[in-house]
Amino acid sequence: MNYLNRKCIVRCNDAGVFYGTVIEKTDSIAGVEVTIQNCQRIYYWEGAATLNQLATEGVKVPENCKFTVVVPEMSVMEVIEIIPASEAAIKSIESVVIWKA
Repeated sequence: MNYLNRKCIVRCNDAGVFYGTVIEKTDSIAGVEVTIQNCQRIYYWEGAATLNQLATEGVKVPENCKFTVVVPEMSVMEVIEIIPASEAAIKSIESVVIWKA
């Protein structure tokens, strides 16, 4: 499946879950590295049982979600899942108020 230039949910082995536009994917002996534009860390979500549901339906309780500020571009390593986001999920995820300290 081609993930490039698509908004996706990306899960990493130790770094957590991210959302944004995948612009590069590199496979190596060290694992999979993905570069994401307009990237947010999905720190906590409520109203989706799994990342699959989050990527297809979005969240049902956006006021309780903790999605970080948007970083223009970042790379994440040890990627273990890339799930393309549906239009409904994109609308839902992008409507969550940014969580800040």
